[in-house]
Amino acid sequence: MSSLLLSLYRGLGAVAGPVLSTIYKRRAKRGKEDPSRQGERFGIASHSRPDGFLIWIHAASVGETMAILPLASSLLKKHYNVLLTTGTLTSAETVASANVEGLIHQFVPYDTPRIVQRFLDYWKPELAVTVESEIWPTTFIELEKRHIPLAIINGRISEKSFKSWLFLKPLASSVFKAAKLVLAQSPQDGARFKALGIRQVHAAGNIKFDGASLKVDKSKLAELECMIKGRPVWLAASTHPGEEMEVASVHCALKASYPDLLTIIVPRHPARGLLIREELEAAGLRVAQRSRNETVESGSDVYLADSLGELGIFFKLVHIVFMGGSLVPVGGHNLLEPAQLGCAIISGKQVANNEAVYKAFERSGAVVMISDKHSLTKSVQEFLGDAAMAKAYSDKAQQLVLEGSGALARTEDALKQFLPENNK
Repeated sequence: MSSLLLSLYRGLGAVAGPVLSTIYKRRAKRGKEDPSRQGERFGIASHSRPDGFLIWIHAASVGETMAILPLASSLLKKHYNVLLTTGTLTSAETVASANVEGLIHQFVPYDTPRIVQRFLDYWKPELAVTVESEIWPTTFIELEKRHIPLAIINGRISEKSFKSWLFLKPLASSVFKAAKLVLAQSPQDGARFKALGIRQVHAAGNIKFDGASLKVDKSKLAELECMIKGRPVWLAASTHPGEEMEVASVHCALKASYPDLLTIIVPRHPARGLLIREELEAAGLRVAQRSRNETVESGSDVYLADSLGELGIFFKLVHIVFMGGSLVPVGGHNLLEPAQLGCAIISGKQVANNEAVYKAFERSGAVVMISDKHSLTKSVQEFLGDAAMAKAYSDKAQQLVLEGSGALARTEDALKQFLPENNK
């Protein structure tokens, strides 16, 4: 059964070229792909392959990319070549803005036999590294065929995904055979990877704890502080469809106690800005939109910060933060970023993608977990009314980040087994 499923998956991939081209064009029209770099998604390189030992690192999106950049920088300083692939425009922009000297970026190729083979034929990596839960069957199998060792770092696997793989364990064995090392975020994640047949598994911790805090433009921060003028304010960060209207309900519920309340919304995908504005205005709220250079007026209810690369400014500006992607089935987002910048954090409970981090924060009393807009309203109101309590939560969160550091060094040390000792 498992071999049949794998054959079917690879077979569909082998004839999927025209379909993938159509999907790509549609995504490009919606601003989700860079048309000038289409070839990369089909395994056609847009950069020359440098001479010497090459490490291919794949990170899915912005969070994983931010986490992996310090490792990539360290490897480059040791004179290894590093190719970093990502899957989203925002992650590509993150790489470009980081300006890491010598780092090669490409968009990740589609997971079909012909495309992956073309990609590997050109780049010929000596080591492949994938971050967190990026598991691509065809890519893994092609790496194993070529005897290219694969390391899964910062590895996590949700209970749901684990059960799915366990149900098809022979298929899992075929796919995960390429993984010569897994460095898991937690002992629970490590146990799941071991149960899927991977021999060398270590719980190294979460490298995101070692990541640099988000950038804060001090001049923009000063402008925003002046714009807000001491109003009570809270932030809903990295929100997804369905969450903005829940946030709007919270704002309306709190207006009786805080007539001049300002709610700031930073959507996960800024391209949704216009749609979000329409929804908020339909609910009777007055909106100032950052992408239109609108300023917050005394009557503004919501400041819609639909911009890229500015989340750090808002974490520094506002210390009461609801982290989105957690009231809808998205899986939660990175708590470490607001924690590093001194925020009291509130989150929904749908956080399976970041389970280990959320559990650590919850055990330490460093996050308030809520289940709906009513409990979100209550938590925001408590933080607005009790600055000391909000600071206690933010202090615990910052302390937890400090205590959790070290995973990056353990990761780099574990990867040495695959690297040549004298690389000049």
